[in-house]
Amino acid sequence: MAAQAGVARATVSRVLNNGPNVRQEVRDRVQAAVRELDYKVNVQARHLASGNSRQIALIHATNTESEPNSYYHSGLELGAMRGCAERGYSLVTHTANPEGEGERERILELARSGNHDGLILTPPFADDLNLIKAISRTDCPIVCVSAGPQAQQLAPWVGIDDAAAGEAIGDFLVRLGHRRFAYIDGPADHVSAGLRLQGFLAALAKVGIKREAVAHYRGNFTFRSGVDIGQQILCKPDRPSALVCANDDMAAGALLAAHKLALRIPEDISITGFDDTPVSEIVWPPLTTVHQPIRLLGTRAVERLIDAIENSSEAPGDSTSCVPFRVVDRMSTARQPETQVS
Repeated sequence: MAAQAGVARATVSRVLNNGPNVRQEVRDRVQAAVRELDYKVNVQARHLASGNSRQIALIHATNTESEPNSYYHSGLELGAMRGCAERGYSLVTHTANPEGEGERERILELARSGNHDGLILTPPFADDLNLIKAISRTDCPIVCVSAGPQAQQLAPWVGIDDAAAGEAIGDFLVRLGHRRFAYIDGPADHVSAGLRLQGFLAALAKVGIKREAVAHYRGNFTFRSGVDIGQQILCKPDRPSALVCANDDMAAGALLAAHKLALRIPEDISITGFDDTPVSEIVWPPLTTVHQPIRLLGTRAVERLIDAIENSSEAPGDSTSCVPFRVVDRMSTARQPETQVS
């Protein structure tokens, strides 16, 4: 190649990598030689020479013994794959059980190995402050998805304003006249789910409803937990007028529990979800929910991570960290006619 163009090998390298300090006439000669010789860049060799794998690892928090979340993981992965394709990187996914022994050390070893240029952490690993600090000491860039306030101070992150989203669904139900609520929460170590609950309770407090008046149940984001807990709630003689769920899978399970009890939805009980995953549109009735742009989160996480990899100057948070959400009003909620709405 260098001989064909009549230039030094270093000059060829600068042209192929679009480097500076090359005259246009020389650049044209090298490009002509590329076409004449039908030269193809050996990407693997280039990566070995640069010390970069151009490979990103997405860490899914998954208990392989339980049912998976129906869409959250795949939505993040689709978005991350799109982001990688646009920037010339590849994506590798790893699953880790948050309750498993040695799983955090295994994630830390992925960071130390040098096989990946960076890691994307999802909850609850995205809020594990000790893990984030340990990975930071390896000089492996990370980005945290849906991280809470403390983790946001330690690493770049992407997510929605979960507290504001929880408040938005609370405001929506209050405007419909609901005053009797039950809430199916996510796992205790899921900080973003806890923020949704805080925001929801803040909305209720504005109309004088205290936290103690809301029946709180702990789910695990699975359809099965929505069925089981939904049945407990709906069998009570003083059942709420609105059942709020921290994700769509649990809301879909609660819908099934209501159908089994021959309850009319939304006439007898309003049910809401969170995420606006595909399941929210295919259940009956379709779920009122909060749209969280999951694929966009995956894409944005990759973009922030690659910026950190290539620029080595990514700050923990900026205006691009937070993405918008919205309440999606469907058929699983209705106005309470007996309540005067202020």
